[in-house]
Amino acid sequence: MGNRIIRSIVAAAAAALALAMPAARAQPVEVSFYYPVAVGGPITKIIDGLAADFERENPQIKLKPIYSGSYQESITKALTAVKSGEPPVMSILLSTDMFTLIDEDAIVPFDGLLKTPDDQAWAKSFFPAFMENSQTGGKTWGIPFQRSTIVLYWNKEAFKEAGLDPNKAPANWREQVEFAQKLTKRDASGKVTQWGIQIPSSGFPYWLFQALAIQAGTNLMNATGTETYYDRPEVIAGLTYWVDLVKKYKVHPEGIVEWGTTPKDFFEKKVAMMWTTTGNLTNVKNNAKFDFGVAMLPAGKQRGSPTGGGNFYIFKKSTPAQREAAFKFIKWVTTPQRAAQWGIDTGYVAVRGDAWDTPVMKQYVAGFPAAAVARDQLPYAKAELSTHDNQRVTKALNDGLQAALTGTKTPEQAMKDAQREAERLLRPFKK
Repeated sequence: MGNRIIRSIVAAAAAALALAMPAARAQPVEVSFYYPVAVGGPITKIIDGLAADFERENPQIKLKPIYSGSYQESITKALTAVKSGEPPVMSILLSTDMFTLIDEDAIVPFDGLLKTPDDQAWAKSFFPAFMENSQTGGKTWGIPFQRSTIVLYWNKEAFKEAGLDPNKAPANWREQVEFAQKLTKRDASGKVTQWGIQIPSSGFPYWLFQALAIQAGTNLMNATGTETYYDRPEVIAGLTYWVDLVKKYKVHPEGIVEWGTTPKDFFEKKVAMMWTTTGNLTNVKNNAKFDFGVAMLPAGKQRGSPTGGGNFYIFKKSTPAQREAAFKFIKWVTTPQRAAQWGIDTGYVAVRGDAWDTPVMKQYVAGFPAAAVARDQLPYAKAELSTHDNQRVTKALNDGLQAALTGTKTPEQAMKDAQREAERLLRPFKK
């Protein structure tokens, strides 16, 4: 009798242990992802907060954000990790890195993860302008997240002082010059104390310039990433206008203007109008000690801006469980409510139309109408410069722009040289 009881207790314990073992083995799926920002600062706090909220709702998934430096540093680290066999599961990298990541066989398209009607509807919810840099060959390779366009910021106090309507931005290239002439201030010795306009030419010179090319009437490349149009007359006209702001009209600083210090120059009233990303909107809102305005970029032959910013990518060397977990997070973080809040917190454009219909976003735009400018510019926006061998093809353009802006080449010669180099680099990708 006693033995029978002991045997039944042992059997019950063994059964309980057997039931417990699968649960013990079910470790959380770890999803590492590169996020392009230096460690620290408000954005990392937001990302850490989103990761913690997601893990609370999905305890079976462990998110591991890795703050990987600038976009340039992040793509370099990601490709190095691919070659070493240990890439992250997902990354936020520039939308323009798409062809490079495909050519390196580093990522998988999202199409295989879109299994339900709800998934399909979600994939179609993003603004079409942002999807131009996210799809190719009939497949979706990236999902828009922190996306932007270029907008014009102006100091309303400086406009008033110059006798300009503080609530009216320049509508076209001619007005932009006229306003900038009135806004440029010089001291008794002729030294400029306030520039009329500043367009940064370091960091992302091609991006700021691309707006001028689009406004002049053409984009810089084809949709398949195999051709560039750097030497088209419209492109040369766009660069000539930029150089004229410096040399002819003397309303723009000479030489190379730093991307990173342009907002600071604006805050310090060293410049009255600046072109920069809508991603700087929250920065300007928090730091400008004067009334400012935000507008679509002025039109040349037409309005226009390239889109910009980062997409989510899922890396090929990941398990099916990791891909599903990454996809679950990407869907979660791009719901209308979260896309709206991300836009409010950072200044990036909320990436889907229905995010703008949420109560939180409607309330924000009602109190801060400037937040809607980048969204309203999207119908005029074009895909950002992106090709195969993208970094070197873009460098050819950047080198040409800097040569023209520093006066070592004419705009025409600079663009012809850039086009010749781009054609050499792209020859292997022409079918």
